[in-house]
Amino acid sequence: MAVTVATHERPPFWRNATVLKWAAQLVLVAFIAVVVLTLRAQAAANLEARGITFGTKWLSDPPLISIREGIDLQPDSGARALYAGIVNTLRVSISGIIAATILGTIIGIARLSHNWIVNKIATVYIETIRNIPVLVQIIFWLAVVQIFPALEADDVGEYWFLATAKGVSVPWLFPGDGFYQWLVFLIIGAIVAGIVYFRLAKLKEERGGETHAFLWSVVAFLVIAIVGWFIHPVMAFFGPIWDGVASFFGAIPTWVVVVLLAGASIAAAVWWIRRFLDSMRTPAGLAKLTDDDWFRMIFAGLIGLFGAALFIFVPAISEAILRLFEAFFNFLGDKFGASRDAAPLTFAKPAVELRGTGGFAQLSSESLVITPGFFALWVGLTLYTASFIAEIVRGGILAVAKGQSEAGLAVGLTRAQLLRFVILPQAFRIVLPPIGNQYLNLFKNTSLGIAVAFPDIVQVGQTIYNQTGQTFPVVLLWMGFFLSGSLILSAIVNYFNRRLKLVER
Repeated sequence: MAVTVATHERPPFWRNATVLKWAAQLVLVAFIAVVVLTLRAQAAANLEARGITFGTKWLSDPPLISIREGIDLQPDSGARALYAGIVNTLRVSISGIIAATILGTIIGIARLSHNWIVNKIATVYIETIRNIPVLVQIIFWLAVVQIFPALEADDVGEYWFLATAKGVSVPWLFPGDGFYQWLVFLIIGAIVAGIVYFRLAKLKEERGGETHAFLWSVVAFLVIAIVGWFIHPVMAFFGPIWDGVASFFGAIPTWVVVVLLAGASIAAAVWWIRRFLDSMRTPAGLAKLTDDDWFRMIFAGLIGLFGAALFIFVPAISEAILRLFEAFFNFLGDKFGASRDAAPLTFAKPAVELRGTGGFAQLSSESLVITPGFFALWVGLTLYTASFIAEIVRGGILAVAKGQSEAGLAVGLTRAQLLRFVILPQAFRIVLPPIGNQYLNLFKNTSLGIAVAFPDIVQVGQTIYNQTGQTFPVVLLWMGFFLSGSLILSAIVNYFNRRLKLVER
């Protein structure tokens, strides 16, 4: 009896699902490339027709602008002006993220409180703040500042607190000329404190008994900080080093940075592909790759090539990075080259003084002044972001099994201890990824500061391109800054997310 073996015939390529999928993806990539090249050519033609050059000279030229607040009010170059705007953006972002996290966690816990008044206050806060557009809230807080009393010549003098239409001023400790020298000791103290803490914590696990790890780590930090307060001038030798580093960056040709960044983009793609292939290896060898696996590797390679092409064909990005590094190390060189008698911190109270030829009453620049723009932007973004974080925290707490609370109460934990040691550690393992999205939203929403004249990177960049006509390079720098900041923030959140992840045995 003859046995007939059925053979599988390969379908024609126009009906092959794999071929059709790859063809559709390649057509889409080609279409995007054509659109990008067309837009680039059109942008170049428009710039040429208007007599606008696409250059980087504006980064080193004096911008002839003044900045209302920040580390440099009269920058001597475009790069320095952008650096001041970046610092202002980071001031709002970092402090806003910390404050929104704390406030959002408190409101989220209050939302679940059995106390009727606390619960309803938290509910009203959340439902009110998150349903009003953030830009409207920012403008509202600016209007609130404007109802404060105006300054008059009779107000000249020192105070402990001032709330005026020109800003809110409070007593504060300010970094002196010797602060950055002292900062080296603070960093050393933090490292030593960390080592002491982990050593004593490990000793407690091994031998038992209380080692007071946290207390001794704080003592170690304070001892080094106090010693550093008196001997910080010995760190002045860093001044010439930072000046040398700044000169080194200033002497690097732009094409070298272009080559390095392009090479780094390609190297990152190659590293990712190799790491992906290593993850697919088994004791029997490399596992069979699916179409999706091939697509991911090809896509990673295309991203690397695109990044390299971007750095090669838009050298303004590399020039801006170079100038920003040069400005940063020049700043450190100036600070570390301060007088040996300079104090690390100085204390100043709010004051009103007469400035200008007309003798106008102004808040003293020697005290901490929260300008109307900073106040409106910071409060608006913090309250808005905290309302979303509160709901995320509430959902994370509700996701923790009820048996965990019952077990904690059964062993005698108070509700505060239960929340601190049982509920919140498990809840934050759940809520960290969505909270990270809120951090990204707050960081990107700082660009709304332009509506209240806050000199962030967007407002400073807009002033610069109004002066120089270099709109396209400035916009590219905006995009690069927010993209880089978002990726760094995402990497930090993902790192802690991995650290909090349960390890299965």
